[in-house]
Amino acid sequence: MSVTTRLAGPEDAAAIARIYNQGIEERVATFETEPRSPEDIRAQLASKGDRYPTVVVERDGVVVAWASAGAYRSRPAYAGVAEHSVYVDRSARGHGAGRAALDALFRCYEARGFWKLVSRIFPENVASLALHERAGFRTVGVYARHGKLGGEWRDCVIVEKLLGEAAGASGSTPSPPPRPPAGPR
Repeated sequence: MSVTTRLAGPEDAAAIARIYNQGIEERVATFETEPRSPEDIRAQLASKGDRYPTVVVERDGVVVAWASAGAYRSRPAYAGVAEHSVYVDRSARGHGAGRAALDALFRCYEARGFWKLVSRIFPENVASLALHERAGFRTVGVYARHGKLGGEWRDCVIVEKLLGEAAGASGSTPSPPPRPPAGPR
């Protein structure tokens, strides 16, 4: 699949909302439960401004994926850490759009001085876990019973990727975390 990436603008709000709403509906990608409108997305894009831009992936002029990030914590020590999300339209999954979105996000956020991207992924979302692993993320651990969705406890796998200078720093490759205990929760 031949795709292009670019920064999102207000004109992409409907496509971003459509793709995000698929993830909300499927209940394997987010704790969100209420669909988003294009107006919601336009407001979010405006509030994030240039510091936390969203990137979109297009195939044949149609937006098929997007990725974005936001502040991880408000303390100055974390100014270079962003928490990200990536969503791919059902019709484009498994064809490289998610990887293209993440690669564009890496370039975009590294250029803005970020040194790390983090995320939380449901263990059941094996496609997202595999995508993140292929894109160079490492699993840091698991938040057990991190939240409830539809009245059910959900765990979250924590992933991180170092960018720029942090990725190339001597001795910066941390040791793998201990394996989470197996079995039902």
